[in-house]
Amino acid sequence: MTTALRALLEILADEGVDRVFGNPGTTELPLIEALSGPGTVPEYVLGVQEGSVVAMADGYARATRRPAFASLHIAAGTANGLIGMLNARRSRTPMVVMAGQQDRRHLLQDPMLAGDLVALASGAAKRAEEVHRPEDLPLVLRRAFALARQPPQGPVFVSVPMDVLEDAAPVEVPARSPLAPPGPAGGLDRAAALLAAAERPAVVAGDGVGRDGAVAALVRVAEALGAVTYHQPMNDHLDFPGSHPLYAGPLPPVNARIHERLKGHDALLIAGCRAFSPHHYSPGPPVPEHLTVVQIDTDPAEPGRNFPVDLGLTGALDSSLAALAGRLTRLVPEDTARERTREAGARHAQARDRLELRARSARGGAPLDPLAAAHALAGALPEEAVLVEESITVGVHLRDVLRRDRPGGFVHTVGGGLGWGIGAAVGHRLGAPERPVVAVLGDGCAMFGLQGLWSAAHHRVPVLFVVMANGEYRTLKDTLGARGGGPAVPHPGLGLGELDWRVAARFFGIPAVRVDGTEELARTVAAVRGLDGPLLVEVPLRGHP
Repeated sequence: MTTALRALLEILADEGVDRVFGNPGTTELPLIEALSGPGTVPEYVLGVQEGSVVAMADGYARATRRPAFASLHIAAGTANGLIGMLNARRSRTPMVVMAGQQDRRHLLQDPMLAGDLVALASGAAKRAEEVHRPEDLPLVLRRAFALARQPPQGPVFVSVPMDVLEDAAPVEVPARSPLAPPGPAGGLDRAAALLAAAERPAVVAGDGVGRDGAVAALVRVAEALGAVTYHQPMNDHLDFPGSHPLYAGPLPPVNARIHERLKGHDALLIAGCRAFSPHHYSPGPPVPEHLTVVQIDTDPAEPGRNFPVDLGLTGALDSSLAALAGRLTRLVPEDTARERTREAGARHAQARDRLELRARSARGGAPLDPLAAAHALAGALPEEAVLVEESITVGVHLRDVLRRDRPGGFVHTVGGGLGWGIGAAVGHRLGAPERPVVAVLGDGCAMFGLQGLWSAAHHRVPVLFVVMANGEYRTLKDTLGARGGGPAVPHPGLGLGELDWRVAARFFGIPAVRVDGTEELARTVAAVRGLDGPLLVEVPLRGHP
């Protein structure tokens, strides 16, 4: 038997939590006191705004591949952290978010900062719950960690009143219940038969593949079929090797354009993908009606969710795809798969050569062409580096020119809530200190999460922050141009003006430089291995006239 507060710490240790990402207030003082002292585990990682706190937890969970833990302060802190929870839910990042609530003995008086925390968090979390008795806290926490891990993974929110943590009454700590991992999906013989009958098969590599460590198994499936393979729209992970001859790049986040890309195929395997989450509206379905579609996911709600499929399967991706590859190897003649791969590789090589020529011809001095900047950065990244991407317009170019093969080498959030990138990069480097981290940030995105630089400086986290600075919300201008508004037409609210990011970095105690061209950018990125603390690089880009 122990107290509720000691039970909290015991459960965190048992669940593998070695860092608490937080921003404290009065309701978290019992936790802060318990974590005081040299060498205390878990370590408290301070963020100076809750959006950055949850983003750090997001990056840490992805790097460590286990649920992270974030501590927020009451209603205001929960509200600030919602954007991070929304991103985590969309990106299926497992975490437990705990917020302190006011002492229950005066909640009736509507004390300062109190509020309905469960109602606030419910739309952004898989589940939100408030603890009403000290003896309930251990069980609620065990449930929260279990649910965060359960497909589809995501954030679980727990509100804990201050007096619950201060209560000295004895509580019992339930043991953690080990769960056997899921096995291969059923129906693999039927799936193999459907795919093997195709003459022009394709694969969509979803983020579940990267999350679950199933990239190698999916490569074997694609090679057994000789199937052209696409990343899902706005992929969050590296789900297929970028240099593979079968790789055709990411699908665009517009149904009509997905339809256009897929119409030349006759069968489609969708693996681990929230299929599909469009960004801009277009009429009609993303998948042509003539395609035979097989979809596999760890989440039983996913197959057939947005469009009908010929066969939906649920199971562990790695073992399911490995078993499917074995069946396809027996059903599809090796010569057929090899010839398909050769033809696809030749087409893709030609397209890459054309893009390479365009990018190289645009390289030069500042201000940089966006494609040239993306190309220089992508080519200079060390193989083992992790690219954390939150640069909307340059990010599109990055996806086109990246040739990353090592799993875990690319991180994004499809959640779309801006301000994630700085905190996520800090958390990722803390979780995987052996891999250099380069965060590519749009200047508009970076403005939303600027406070995360404080944590990078305070904890001396060696991240290279590359701010792509065009002084505008360029993606909105591009969208207006596509709608007929024209980028030259003045519109309110789309310009940021001239910002000196070196001044912003130095305010937080981070050294900063401004590159004078693509070659200096490449040299700076290539040197990321040697960082012993954070560095910010401003990249001036050409904007609209």
